[in-house]
Amino acid sequence: MSLAVWFSLLTASVVISFTPGAGAINTMSNSLNQGWRRSIWGIIGQQLALIVHVAIVAAGVGLLVSRSELLFNGIRYAGAAYLVYLGVRLIVARPEIVAPDDPSAPNASREGHWSMIRRGFWVNLLNPKAIVFFLAFIPQFIRLDQPPLPQYLVLLATVIVVDVLVMWGFFAAAARPFRRLTRSPRGQRGLNAVFGALFIGVAALLVLLH
Repeated sequence: MSLAVWFSLLTASVVISFTPGAGAINTMSNSLNQGWRRSIWGIIGQQLALIVHVAIVAAGVGLLVSRSELLFNGIRYAGAAYLVYLGVRLIVARPEIVAPDDPSAPNASREGHWSMIRRGFWVNLLNPKAIVFFLAFIPQFIRLDQPPLPQYLVLLATVIVVDVLVMWGFFAAAARPFRRLTRSPRGQRGLNAVFGALFIGVAALLVLLH
């Protein structure tokens, strides 16, 4: 991959990562409820899903998904249902006092690493539009006259590094000033309602927009 092509890939990755979506909402919600440092676990889950998406496209399965209305809609509705589930769970969640970001501080509401990774993974994976997007995105940066594996590795490394920096350095950090609101049950209920509604809104867009 030439430097010019890589720079184009870098620019596109930055623009894509800054585009708000379910991943950004999940990251901000984690940052508010679990702290900025611990929000990285959800981001890791989202990157694992991204790797799966690229692998699906590279294997040619993405083309099958994009051409099969039944398969595409099945994944689309499953993803929307999962986002609605996350939204409702946030809205009805029982408020708890969240401890400071100090990892050693006791916190009854602290979520496990694997739970955050799993949720981040499914939030990103159950989005067929991401597969179709990568199906259109990847060929712009992969040359057929060169070995594919090194090119895919460079593409994956670039996209993942950029997405982690944007998610953790921007979206998770942007939620930190509002974390003080989670110190009271009323503030926590309000924030949970807002982010729950955002999850449900993204689910509605996933279903209604073709």
